[in-house]
Amino acid sequence: MKKPSPEVARRRKVVVRFALVLAAAVVVLFVVVLPLRTLLDQRAETDHARDVLKLLKAQNAQLDAEARKLQDDAEIERIAREQYGMVRPGETPYVPVPVPSTTAPAPTTTTTTP
Repeated sequence: MKKPSPEVARRRKVVVRFALVLAAAVVVLFVVVLPLRTLLDQRAETDHARDVLKLLKAQNAQLDAEARKLQDDAEIERIAREQYGMVRPGETPYVPVPVPSTTAPAPTTTTTTP
């Protein structure tokens, strides 16, 4: 077998070194970069979940306060009067009637007799 020339041997060494560096880069990519990216994505999801949990706890506290208020008879009476127009027996309800607007002309009707 013929021994390769020094030029070919040098090129072969360069190619082998390049292949080893490329293989090392791929190993670093799979061992370090991809798990790190996954970790950062999971951290972002965890932060988002914490924000949602904080919001839900605040809403839950607000609903608990509202539920406690609804245990009071005075609050139930206030809601019944304001939202449903209810009155106690013997009371006279008054409903304000809006004043008609004078800016719009009154509709005119015409009648025809056959």
